[in-house]
Amino acid sequence: MIPQIKMITTRQKNTSTAVLTGEIDKAQFPEISDAELQYLESVLETKSSAIVHKLPLILFVEKVKDDQENYQQLEAARKAGSKLFSALKAIDSKTVQLQNRSKPELTYALLEGLLLSNYCFDKYKKEKSSFSIEEILLVDDSITREKIVELSNIIKAVFAARDLVNEPLSFLTAPQFSVEIEKLGEEAGFDVEVFNKQKIESLKMGGLLAVNKGSIDPPTFNILEWRPENAVNIKPVVLVGKGIVYDTGGLSLKPTANSMDYMKTDMAGAAVMVSVVYAIAKNKLPIHVIALIPATDNRPDGNAYVPGDVITMFDGTTVEVRNTDAEGRLILADALSYAKKFDPELVIDYATLTGAADIVAGPHAAVVMGNSKKNIDSIKDVGLKTYERLIEVPLWEEYAKPLKSHIADLNNLGSREAQSTVAGKFLEHFTDYEWMHIDSAGTPYFKEADHYHPAGGTGFGVRLVYQFLKEKFS
Repeated sequence: MIPQIKMITTRQKNTSTAVLTGEIDKAQFPEISDAELQYLESVLETKSSAIVHKLPLILFVEKVKDDQENYQQLEAARKAGSKLFSALKAIDSKTVQLQNRSKPELTYALLEGLLLSNYCFDKYKKEKSSFSIEEILLVDDSITREKIVELSNIIKAVFAARDLVNEPLSFLTAPQFSVEIEKLGEEAGFDVEVFNKQKIESLKMGGLLAVNKGSIDPPTFNILEWRPENAVNIKPVVLVGKGIVYDTGGLSLKPTANSMDYMKTDMAGAAVMVSVVYAIAKNKLPIHVIALIPATDNRPDGNAYVPGDVITMFDGTTVEVRNTDAEGRLILADALSYAKKFDPELVIDYATLTGAADIVAGPHAAVVMGNSKKNIDSIKDVGLKTYERLIEVPLWEEYAKPLKSHIADLNNLGSREAQSTVAGKFLEHFTDYEWMHIDSAGTPYFKEADHYHPAGGTGFGVRLVYQFLKEKFS
């Protein structure tokens, strides 16, 4: 739920209040006693936030640390928004006013953290969540109504990605994923074309078809397009998302503890890219963007593809299958080849591709690589500002050697060592344009809540890619 957000000129009485400030003095807090002010000062000597309870209301104070980098201050403000949400929930206060007495840009971050925390996925629960913030009052003229609308639409996009990742395979099959994409397209105003299995077969997308062989559900290939008349880019940006709606590993069945438990999340890359298009369209950014979403599950049926098979990809490349659990790169490769027909300015693919990326970055960042150093540097900078951070790894030629095959052009596995980069080299084979690959294995789903990231789907990456594209074409 996105609360109503209103602009006001002065703080209201009888309303829970949150204040961002660099200094603490009585003039800022006329509603509290000297003893309460002393309490605030003592708590804020060792902690970044403090709460004065004046039930049924609260006064929440976040002290800005001047010794932090700007991106760290922004993240601290987002986390303050999350702490504020928890404090409001504890007293069932559904209205709050925000005031910033520090850097103007921190208002946006505080609001962002508060809104991102106002999420709940209770579709399958008998007892629904009863708490949600309904109204936010901003005592701040540094943030415009346009920025508020933009932020609200970005939050809706993040929530859409979270919802998609949280949905189980019992609902979100590949065909149903296409239905959900079409619904988002109708709401935001972007076009959606869905290729069914017959069309995919006619296109000879061998990677997508091979992975789908063990499934009881057909695959889909989804093309999303936002093409405004005032687009500033002559050639489109193409976004590619891995849409494995569930991954058993196929006949190379996942063997380790917890390795299959959360594999409904293996379509998180697709959820991110769909949601980025949604946010761009909702905010009517003047950017021509296309998203390609290949979708299927990966199961070990009797007709499933097997290690040793040789498959022919969309571009004619032959691939020896060494492991059916290296399936994401097969469906992405078909999509990356298909992207060539649009003569793109830039292609970005986003995927939960390798466990190696999780080992490198954990839940704190994603791994990025590609052939466009300028764009990689830019998106890494954006990653600091949004705190959806990226760790760059190289694509040296040596990493392609393990992908050689004696009977085909490539094999789909390579070596255990440097697997995230080896997988990137596999994808690189299918590109002939400026390209970035983001491997986000540890960030799409959290088992426990972490500040404004809920337990479950996080939507990590939506704000990152949206802001990168906005800045690139502004």
